[in-house]
Amino acid sequence: MAAADHPPSGPAATTTTAPPGKGLQPGALGLWGNTVIGLGATAPAYSLAATLGYVVLAVHDKAPAMFLVAFAPMLLVALAYRELNRAAPDCGTTFTWGTKAFGPWVGWMGGWGVAVSAIIVLANVAEISAVYTLRFLGLDAAADHLVLRTALGLVFIVGMTWISYRGITISEKLQNVFIVVQLAVLGIVALGALYLVYSGGAGDQAVRPQWDWFSPFGVSGSALAEAVILCIFIYWGWDACLAVSEETKDADRTPGRAALLATVILLVTYVLVAVAVQAYAGFGTTGIGLANEENADDVLTLLGEPVGGAVVSGALLITVAISAASSTQTTILPTARGTLSMAVYGALPQRFAKVHPRFRTPSFGTLVMGAAAVVFYVVLSLVSQNALQDSIASLGLAVAFYYGITAFACVWYFRRTLNRSARDFLLRGLLPALGGLAMLWAFAQSCVDMLDPEYGYTAFGSWGGVFVIGVGMLALGVPLMLLCAVRLRPFFQGRTLDASTPILVPETGEPPIGGL
Repeated sequence: MAAADHPPSGPAATTTTAPPGKGLQPGALGLWGNTVIGLGATAPAYSLAATLGYVVLAVHDKAPAMFLVAFAPMLLVALAYRELNRAAPDCGTTFTWGTKAFGPWVGWMGGWGVAVSAIIVLANVAEISAVYTLRFLGLDAAADHLVLRTALGLVFIVGMTWISYRGITISEKLQNVFIVVQLAVLGIVALGALYLVYSGGAGDQAVRPQWDWFSPFGVSGSALAEAVILCIFIYWGWDACLAVSEETKDADRTPGRAALLATVILLVTYVLVAVAVQAYAGFGTTGIGLANEENADDVLTLLGEPVGGAVVSGALLITVAISAASSTQTTILPTARGTLSMAVYGALPQRFAKVHPRFRTPSFGTLVMGAAAVVFYVVLSLVSQNALQDSIASLGLAVAFYYGITAFACVWYFRRTLNRSARDFLLRGLLPALGGLAMLWAFAQSCVDMLDPEYGYTAFGSWGGVFVIGVGMLALGVPLMLLCAVRLRPFFQGRTLDASTPILVPETGEPPIGGL
């Protein structure tokens, strides 16, 4: 790690050799293994199944354009992640970088934003895994039974928590299988649908792709914000690459490259599938038409039977189930490592810094994340299925929140070196700033739109349920942060982590200064 990668703001600026790590398994992942972790966290098949229909409802035939539009801020934020990781390869990511740039309060809330997004999505992907597995087995009645599908969803959470607990190597091997299956099935179905469209075998509802589908012009500001926040969700997860940086070879460079590679793979996959689905299904209000609101929950698997019969239909069902299950595991992985980093630097109780001596995983943090997901899932499932659906719609707020913090942290952390070269000005200043502004706009506009009680399935008085869940979960971090501030004063006084603190700390997991 070269000294030039650090801003000249303290001792870290001239540090060339980092202290030992936090007890994680170093060098366990290569470029592809790290990329697989990021792709698994995004859950491409599940994300498309859950989101594509709603994007089409929001912007009609402009869904491919929305994937391109949303990719731009994602790429800009990914650049910020890469630059920060080169200077500070720490599994705490947003927490660590936000603290170094803006101080302990912003950093802690950034870490909370990561945790909130994980807890929300874990409950939902567990539900999806259960529902699609039961549908694949032909047990549609069981899939509609609240207790049965919730019980199976809990089995998925517990199972993936156990795999995450057992080590990063077994996690990577499992994710390799999951990702290959997802990309292969999505590619085959998309290309098959396009072949039928162009050969005339797709039916009267089909339409041929048009260049206008790739233009974002003609979309209202609210519709654009709704679509972009949905697409932020569909891309979200690639940053898991950076959370396992300390377990990756060439930790200061490989994770950043993996993040960029993952986002490009996602872009190609999403645009291809969106074009194929729109072309084959058309925009009718009946049948498999995309203007039929009954199809919005899952336009992807609707194509299975007409495109390839029972075999392709079953393949899509199990692929979505696998995709959601993979996301369950790869969401636990980075979030547990985030709590490890927070504890190491004294922002959480030291119990979270415990690393399993054999499996080299953050054992306590992993179990806590699994338990939190179980509680959140059970409560929302039993209280209201509509609330569970609205919680996933609110997820984009938490993601835009901590992505925005990371992007602005890049600009501020490197502020003294931005005039060093054109590269530094662009990659560490201008482009991350634009990414942060895009996230800020998406967050603010979505908050305004989500306030409408007609937005989503639930409402709290005159406020939309999606807004209350999304903003409420983020706001819950404030009292928790204040409680930590009372008990963990050294961190909040800036004594355990600041801009000049060495990134990695001794194997003991003790904070570099003080600790409780």
